[in-house]
Amino acid sequence: MANYNLNALLARPALPRLGIIGVVLFAVAGAFAWTAGWFTPGRLDQDRLIDTFEAVNGLHPGFRRNHAKGVCFTGWFDSNGAGAGISTAQVFKPGRMAVFGRFALGGGVPAVPDGPEAVRSMAVNFTLPDGEIWRSGMNDIPVFPVKDAQGFYDQLLATKADADGKPDPARVAAFLAAHPESARALSLIKGVPSSSGFANASYNSLVTFRAVAADGKSTPLRWSMRANDAFEREPAEPPKDRNYLFDALAARIAKAPAQWVLTLLVGQPGDPTDATLPWPADRPTINAGTLSVMALESEAAGNCRDVNFDPLILPAGIEPSDDPLLSARSAAYAVSFTRRAGETKTPSAVQIDARQTGK
Repeated sequence: MANYNLNALLARPALPRLGIIGVVLFAVAGAFAWTAGWFTPGRLDQDRLIDTFEAVNGLHPGFRRNHAKGVCFTGWFDSNGAGAGISTAQVFKPGRMAVFGRFALGGGVPAVPDGPEAVRSMAVNFTLPDGEIWRSGMNDIPVFPVKDAQGFYDQLLATKADADGKPDPARVAAFLAAHPESARALSLIKGVPSSSGFANASYNSLVTFRAVAADGKSTPLRWSMRANDAFEREPAEPPKDRNYLFDALAARIAKAPAQWVLTLLVGQPGDPTDATLPWPADRPTINAGTLSVMALESEAAGNCRDVNFDPLILPAGIEPSDDPLLSARSAAYAVSFTRRAGETKTPSAVQIDARQTGK
């Protein structure tokens, strides 16, 4: 797994989440070449970049090329109707709908040990009353480290490991100097400590969408799943068990459903679609309902294992913005999905005893 601690190299204060540079950014790498005009034809394409994932992390047949280590969940979303004022999407009308999804760690190694620097993710599939599907992938960081393809490409080159297994500090420093938006984003990421587990982490969309109301009004929209469980920081010395985060989640759900509030962040015209930038703190929020995770399942045929959580699978009433990361992620996921669909599946490193997880 390519986790680069840039601050150690540059002798700056430690940034506990800088593993994101090598982990989360790989989630969009293959997709950047997909969009015409971003790279010189013949030099780089999405297949070649997915090949890079495999070269960096090793080939793990049947697994996602990023967020490879994960577990499936099932549950419910209870909408309270409060979101219907800004969007016609069925998900915001009052009522209960079935959901399934996946908790995962960033990185392309399925058996990587759980650790405090790992980015935690939540992906959710909402099955809406009218038959539509909404899929959303979220991470527990406040902003994304780069804003576009060029920034990612420059970062990838800057953090490429040399013969000693580490990136050249001067090359990394030059990248940060040339991309002040990334330096700023990393400062924001630094300010958010890791949670002690999946159940008390909150997850953010990071990218911007558009909510479309009945009168046609389009409003900038971001969202979060905010945990009901009280936040606790990752301990200074976390457990040594390789799956301690997943084991703790299973134990938590065995006691009672874990819940998150779907919180809509309502933007204004002119708010940035640049994913490295947060919106102003005074933007209004809407509590749109509650996600209840009722049970966990080991990844297997018929559950979340073989699902592509494409961020552009949206219901009527939610539309993509001009954030280039949306099409980038969508394209990367498609390549990864196609490859793993044709591969022999091997068991997940996370094995859940259904008797202990609410089922």
